[in-house]
Amino acid sequence: MNSQIAKISSWQMGNMKKEAFQQMIPAVKCHFVTREWTFPFENKYASPETLGIDRMVLASGAVLAYPNQNRLVIDAGTCITYDFIDNNNNYLGGAISPGIRLRYEALHQQTAKLPLLELKYPNHFIGNSTNEAIHAGVVQGLLHEVDGFIAQYQSENSNITIILTGGDADFLAKRLKNTIFANSNFLLESLYKTFQYQINND
Repeated sequence: MNSQIAKISSWQMGNMKKEAFQQMIPAVKCHFVTREWTFPFENKYASPETLGIDRMVLASGAVLAYPNQNRLVIDAGTCITYDFIDNNNNYLGGAISPGIRLRYEALHQQTAKLPLLELKYPNHFIGNSTNEAIHAGVVQGLLHEVDGFIAQYQSENSNITIILTGGDADFLAKRLKNTIFANSNFLLESLYKTFQYQINND
């Protein structure tokens, strides 16, 4: 990958403004991923203008890395996003739910007495203290959710590849029942593949 080229998508900027990157030009050539780019899938989302660029890049990476099959991309970050692209390269949608950290924070912020805890795998699925009950509810609840989604997609789609990525991917991958491809760097790899696809199909 050319170190002189920064491939940056708008959702990655955080608090930094696009103008800040533009000031780097011509020292660094910046490429901003937009919906006007050419993607290797047909966007069947009912509201395509609301589909996050990060989800589009992940879908693109899944299509390019795993051709001719159904794919489910699970991104375990601040939110857990599920994105399904069928074997005809149609992006059909998915689901969004709170990530691990959001679940801990919601229990603390939306109740009077529950403490804010750090991520910990519960000692048992039956929590025998408030802290253990919170860990059991957050962690086991999320694991059951992810396993449930995977099982549902597998029951309705043959030849399906499951890709798990995001900051909590490694933590979840060790504890899920289903067979998956866990790759915490899949978003970056997808960004590069999408950039190359754009160059070749522009």
